[in-house]
Amino acid sequence: MDVQRILPTPEAEDLLALVRELAREELAPQVEAAEAESRFPGDAYALLGKSGLMSLPFAERWGGGEQPYEVYLQVVEELAAVWPSLAVGVSVHALTATVLDRNGTDEQRETWLPRMLGGEWLGAYCLSEAQAGSDVSGIRTRAVHEDGPDGGAYVVSGTKAWISNGPHADYYVLFARTSEDARSGLSAFLVPSDTPGIGHGAPERKMGLHCDPTSQVMFERTRVPAAQRIGEEGRGMAVALSALDAGRLGIAAVATGIAQAALSLAVSYAGQREQFGQRIGDFQGVQFMLADMAAATGAARAAYLHAARLKDAGKPFGPEASIAKLTASDAAVKVTTDAVQVLGGAGYTADFPAERLFRDAKITQIFEGTNQIQRMVIGRSLLRR
Repeated sequence: MDVQRILPTPEAEDLLALVRELAREELAPQVEAAEAESRFPGDAYALLGKSGLMSLPFAERWGGGEQPYEVYLQVVEELAAVWPSLAVGVSVHALTATVLDRNGTDEQRETWLPRMLGGEWLGAYCLSEAQAGSDVSGIRTRAVHEDGPDGGAYVVSGTKAWISNGPHADYYVLFARTSEDARSGLSAFLVPSDTPGIGHGAPERKMGLHCDPTSQVMFERTRVPAAQRIGEEGRGMAVALSALDAGRLGIAAVATGIAQAALSLAVSYAGQREQFGQRIGDFQGVQFMLADMAAATGAARAAYLHAARLKDAGKPFGPEASIAKLTASDAAVKVTTDAVQVLGGAGYTADFPAERLFRDAKITQIFEGTNQIQRMVIGRSLLRR
């Protein structure tokens, strides 16, 4: 089922057509085998980079596609409808580039962004720790400054957890504690993965997203030049928050793509499967399920597009990003659950993608801020107005 879209330019329409073709012709044939083997989709990332799809919302000056965020997110949705693991990796990569784009110096942007946006590098976002998930103030990874030429260096020690792309990333956007101050004790750094002193834990054994490798990243007295600090020392919390709203929109788009894939599968199956001498889709009970699934998917898409259009207009969009992430991830879980039900016993087997989509959907309610955190953000924003 192709989604009916209103895009801002003919160029954007051509871009979405290219993404659909690439996803169906190049990516879709790989998905089931790759997910079954938990295979890292390195070739797929290279293809996306070569096609210019890893750089869409960034300025041409740095090698980006200079597309509106609403266009970029619809590209992510189209990718997620075919391969959610890959779409999550694209969203995480964009999150890391956004941190540097919004907070780095021109010299840092000139040095690093072309490699990030050209597909040469894949990034990972090193914020969470075992004891610091929603509570970022619990971060214990330390970065101790040592004086020297060109500002000296920071010696980093600590372990990050739940890091997407962790063992395969070419660089890390790292948040570490440079003082004990709860509010201004964090600083941000860009750390290439070949820096001595970096190790990785075994990939987590996850319910879903098997091609999105998630692992610990360990820093053992890792020396990071002060020139690779992003923003001022102690502004790490502000740096992290500057990108997280955009990251939540990326996950909302992923969740919407998962829901759309499940809806399309359920509609196709209901139009072919016969019981009692007629298609199961002709039964009102099934039609009502499909209608609710379509409504939830459409609401998710509308929510993330509204927030993206606010962002593109330069208006505040934080609460709307939380609404989009909450709405889309809840929709993904509901729609994939109902898709399994429409397919019945077939939906519970790996012969159809419904069970994989069901497993992939759940994490969207958890990462980039749990939905309980999103409700807190939304509620507090309402009371401040």
